[in-house]
Parts: sequence; structure tokens; C-alpha cells
Amino acid sequence: MRAVAEIQTTHLFDMAIDLNPPLDIGKGPFGHRILFGAAGGSFDGPKLRGEVLPGGGDWALFRPDRAMTLDVRLTLRTHDDALIQVTYGGRWVIPPELRDDLADPVKSRQIDPARYYFRTAPLFETGSEQYAWLNDIVCVGSGYLIEGGVAYQVSQVI
Repeated sequence: MRAVAEIQTTHLFDMAIDLNPPLDIGKGPFGHRILFGAAGGSFDGPKLRGEVLPGGGDWALFRPDRAMTLDVRLTLRTHDDALIQVTYGGRWVIPPELRDDLADPVKSRQIDPARYYFRTAPLFETGSEQYAWLNDIVCVGSGYLIEGGVAYQVSQVI
């Protein structure tokens, strides 16, 4: 084996996504599918900031073991009007002892996100010359619940 540099990250942005009421697509051949549609939101970081546009969402799949597989598509609009597509998969694994509290709208926001595993792997696509560098990076995100939606801390793998 060759020695390679340890993976390091740097903060890219924080993102908050407002969600529409979920659409229960139902149990299918791969698990229970629910659409958590994006109603809007915002993102802010040292190199870019702007809004999350309505219309995207997470076509979440709940596996038989109750872990959630994310399948997210969003469109971001930067403060200077560039459009960026972001797609990401991920996992949200909730320990059994937290499931009832996370289903409660009040208690769920009080749970320390360190108590569950909610990770994503965002990728970006844009035609904007100013933000073309996003087309060539890999990111990781850590998610948590907020009032009316979900939020992420997104870091660029350097």
C-alpha cells in the first residue's frame, strides 16, 4: 500500500432547507418512499451564499431496519444570481431509543445531532464561470433537524 495524505475538509457553507408537508409515496419494492419537498431556504459560507429554490426535495427511502437513505436534488441561487444544482445521497441512522422523540415535532429539535448519524455527500453542477470550481469538488455534510425543515453543515474535501 502507498502512503497517501489523510483526508481533510474545510467549511464550505451552512444550509437550511424549509420543507413542505411530506408526501407518502408508500411501500415499494425497495422500502417506504417519502418525498420531503423543498419549500425554500438559504445557504451561507465564506465563498458563496444565497437561497435554496423551491421545487427540489429528498425522495427518501426508509429501509426495513428504519434507516433512511437520502436521494436529494436541489437548486441553489447565489446572491449574484448564479444557479447551482446540488445532488446528494446519504444516510440517516437513528438509534432505537431516539425514534419516538425524533417523531415528536417539539422533542426532535431538542435532541443533540451527535446522538444520531446523518451524513451526506453533496456534488455540484453549474454553468457559471465564477462558480465553476464547484464542478470539480467533493463535499461531505452533517445534517440535523430545525424548525420547519432540515439543516446541514457542508465541508469541502481538500
